[in-house]
Formats: sequence, structure tokens, C-alpha cells
Amino acid sequence: MPHELRKIIHIDMDAFFASVELRERPELKDLPVVISSHHPRAVIAAASYPARKFGLRSAMSMGQAKKLCPKVIVIEPNFDKYREVSAQIHHIFQQYTSLIEPLSLDEAFLDVTENLKQIPSATEVANQIRADIFATTGLTASAGVAPNKFLAKIASDWNKPNGLFVIKPHQVMAFIQDLALSKIPGVGKVTQEKLSQLNLHSLGDLQQIEENILIHHFGKYGKQLYLYAQGIDHRPVKAERERQQISKEITFDDDYTFEQCHAAWQPLAEQVWRSLNKKQLSARGVSVKLKLKNFQVLQHSKSFKHTLQSQQELWQAVLQLLQEMHIAAELQFRLVGVGVYQLQPNQPEPQLSLW
Repeated sequence: MPHELRKIIHIDMDAFFASVELRERPELKDLPVVISSHHPRAVIAAASYPARKFGLRSAMSMGQAKKLCPKVIVIEPNFDKYREVSAQIHHIFQQYTSLIEPLSLDEAFLDVTENLKQIPSATEVANQIRADIFATTGLTASAGVAPNKFLAKIASDWNKPNGLFVIKPHQVMAFIQDLALSKIPGVGKVTQEKLSQLNLHSLGDLQQIEENILIHHFGKYGKQLYLYAQGIDHRPVKAERERQQISKEITFDDDYTFEQCHAAWQPLAEQVWRSLNKKQLSARGVSVKLKLKNFQVLQHSKSFKHTLQSQQELWQAVLQLLQEMHIAAELQFRLVGVGVYQLQPNQPEPQLSLW
């Protein structure tokens, strides 16, 4: 059965955290501003556009940021304030559609194929939403309009900041022909290097490759790449996105070897378990994460047949994952984390029947 044509919008606020702060401090508008804590090992949560001209960006360490831009202005984050503004923006989305999939405080997918205002043009919907956001919050948003999520997300980045980019169904194949593979969601550094080794640089190159060859090299993700190369993405916009995972991390004040990190794992597992209990959830998947001092991240995860029954089981799973990673003794880490995923509500205990 052919998939019906959809109208998807990806809305992405422009330098959201920084823009919220700059509303109150307009005198800093043209200066390099970043949102970050004053912790000695802090990283940037957001960078204003003037700061980006110096090469500053999210997730960069403040140490590196100050080398690139000694005059950088640092503002402490205020997440309560950002959540408040995010709620205002989501209220605007709700005037247009109930099919909203938030990805974070500052971006979301909207399916406006059938919208509450009966506006036939998705481009018109996107323009009205952007105008409403600006009128309500004084902030600008960029939007991408396309027949699917994959292309809408790429499109929203095309004319940033305060931009709109539309990919109509008949333009899809021409648009993706020369699209760099690095633009594809999920293609990180490692995958990109692997694709380059196969002499694949654009989605047009990818179109020449058979599906089974991509699956051979990239496993399940190879199938996704094959579909992206045809401009296809059937993933629906999932309203009220369920909580994907619960994780806890710790950033060290110094770089620690794997052995020195050992004491951190059990408290993290305990915190995750407490969080699961508090939210009355159970989990089947466990993940561990270690961030090297050069910011490279090592991760390993595993799904189990049954949900974890105790904190001890979670702790055993963490130890098993760490063992399987075979981490070299000389590596040094600045952050470690434990997470659980494949979450589901706890099953109530069966009641004893008296009848």
C-alpha cells in the first residue's frame, strides 16, 4: 500500500538558550556570548551567532572556547526559564496540530497534513507559526517543510537563522542528489569515515549502491541509509514522545584512568535505579558511557530479555558492559555515565483474590 503524502514541519529555535538570555540583555546582542556554567571543566550549552563566528559551538569545552575567543561572555544557564519559554512555544504548536513530537526544549516535528486551522499550504502554516513565536516570545525560529522527518530536519538548518526552507515532493530527488552524507541524522564521524573509504560522499553516490551491500557494511542502519538515498523516511511524527531513557552522569575535576573511575559506577547505578522507582518504570536496556579527555565518547549498551528486577541486576549489567568494552588502562576520562532504556510502566502486583 503506497504511503500517503505527508506535510511535515521541523521547527528549530535559533540559538535558543542564548537568545532567551539576550532578550533581557540586548546590549550583548552583537558580542560573543555563550551559555555555560563556571565549573572548571564546563562545556558550552549554547553559543550566540556572533560567538559562532569565532568557531564556538555547543558541547565545546570552555577551555578551548577561551583560547579561540578570549573575550567570550559567559552566562550561567537558567533551565527553568528556558522550560517556561519552551512551554509558550509548544502552546503555539497546539493551535495548529495535535501531532507534535518534541525533540528537546527548542525543536520539534509537526505533522500538519491535516491541521486544526484547515490551512492547505504547509509553508503557510510554518510561516504563521514562526510569526506567532516571534510575536509571543520575541525569539526567531527556523523551519523546514518537507514530505518526511528526515528532509524537514535538514531543511530547517538550510536558511538559519530566522529562515524557512521548503522541499516539495517533486523536488526531493534533485535536492538530495548532491547532499553531503554528513547532513544525514545519525551519520557521525565514524560512519562518515567508513562511507568515505567506500568513496561515498553524497546521497547521489549512495543511490548507486545496492541495499544488501549497505546492510553488509552498516548493519540495520544500512537499510535506513538506503531509504534516505531514495528520499524515503516512513517514521511517523510521534505525539507525546515517551521518555526514551533515564541516565545519570558525573564529570570529574581531573582526568581519571579507567581504574580510577571504578568508584563512580555504583553510585550512578543507584541514582538511576532510584529514578526508575520514583517514576514507577522498569527497564530492559542498560548503557554505559565514558567520555575521553579529547571529548571522544565510548559507549556500550545491551537489551535483556526481561526487565531488570533489582538494583543488583542493574549493577551486574553495568559491570558486564564495562568488561566487554576491554578499555585500555592508559586511557583517561573526564566523564562517565549509566543509562537505562526500553522503559515501560511497572506492572502492578497481582491482587490476592479472596473469592
